[in-house]
Amino acid sequence: MRHTISVLVENKFGVLTRVAGLFSGRGYNIDTLNVAPTLEPNTSRMTIVTRGDDATLEQIVKQLNKLVDVLKVEDFRENQYVDRELVLVKVGVDSDSRAEIMQITDIFRGKIVDVQPNSLTIEITGDESKVEKFLELMRTFGLLDLTRTGKVALPRS
Repeated sequence: MRHTISVLVENKFGVLTRVAGLFSGRGYNIDTLNVAPTLEPNTSRMTIVTRGDDATLEQIVKQLNKLVDVLKVEDFRENQYVDRELVLVKVGVDSDSRAEIMQITDIFRGKIVDVQPNSLTIEITGDESKVEKFLELMRTFGLLDLTRTGKVALPRS
């Protein structure tokens, strides 16, 4: 089962290393990890996506709360948060496929950020299912390269 965890931390040297070390030291995997500043200049929010049962997640949350410089840990439950992911994908194009790829990109409210003779680089933002569906459609044209930010999330309340 996939879990999204939000960890509010102090902006101090070594915090990321300690959090990542907690996961690796206990044999837990991180599917995605995103770290960025918050409104407060001295804090950052880590959004971590991991897999495990409820007991595993409970252990992860307990261990995170024990770390120095961790201010708050939230386990985001389904429908209790808003999440987005950014993807940049380079798709191979030719004169026959260019218009169709541009049309699909428009339907998904994506943005073409670079045009080359044999490729288009497209920016897509949305939840994981939207991103996956777009990538599935683009695979038929030939993916040349891709990068994803990983999930960022905020609670609804």
